[in-house]
Formats: sequence, structure tokens, C-alpha cells
Amino acid sequence: MFKTPSHILLVDDEKDFVEMLSLRLQENGEDVLAAYNGQECLDTLEKKTIDVIILDVKMPGMDGIETLKKVKKLHPLVEVIMLTGHGTIQAAVEGMKLGAFDFLLKPADFKELTEKLKRARERRKEHMERIQKAEAAMLLRQSKI
Repeated sequence: MFKTPSHILLVDDEKDFVEMLSLRLQENGEDVLAAYNGQECLDTLEKKTIDVIILDVKMPGMDGIETLKKVKKLHPLVEVIMLTGHGTIQAAVEGMKLGAFDFLLKPADFKELTEKLKRARERRKEHMERIQKAEAAMLLRQSKI
């Protein structure tokens, strides 16, 4: 069965982790870009269409929570999966309150990650379809005036 790749942005300051996970996701048919800090994430979002961000909570400089706040303010339809170590589970829960789709504990189980990516992509698609239907209905109403 043909699968349309998700446009994924992987954001983590651990370069080896990013490279390894990027390769696994690409082998799984995904289109993956990497960013190594919050600002690089935001810069990438201005240039590329992204469906889902996999975002580390703990990064130097702009941490994952601050990055999430800015992402949701500027790109509310982008789904975000928070990645956290055991010591920052509370931050991941806070991230979900701020609009993150879900969170995963590091080291993430690849099967669980791919399932969450699939569900995040489906949620984004549903949001986009509702927006398109609302815009079409609005145009129909305007044309009748």
C-alpha cells in the first residue's frame, strides 16, 4: 500500500540522536528535516511545510516548552510530539496543556513513535479538511448575497 510521507521536523540538541532517528524515519518512508535548537525549528517552519514536529523538551537556550508556545502561536495546525526524559515528564504534560499532540519518553520505542506520528498526521488532516469545508461554506454564503 502506498503511503504519503509526513513532513516531519525533528528538533533535538543531541546530533547523534537526530541523525539516527532521521535515518530510521526516512527508511520508514517519511520526509524528515532536522533542527538542533528552538530557533532553528522556528526558522525551518518559515521556509518549509511541516506536518508534525518531534520536539525535545530539554534543550539549551530556547527549551521545548518555549519553542512549542511559539510554534502554536505562529503555526497552530502543526502537530507536536514532545520528547522527554524521565526527569521532565511534568514538562511534557505542560506541553500537552499548551497544545502538543502527545509525548514520548526517551529512549522512544520506534513502533510507538510511528503510531503517534500516524495519529498526529490524521489529526492535522482532519483539521485541514474542516477548515476547507468552512471556507467553502463561507464562499457559498457570500456568493448568495
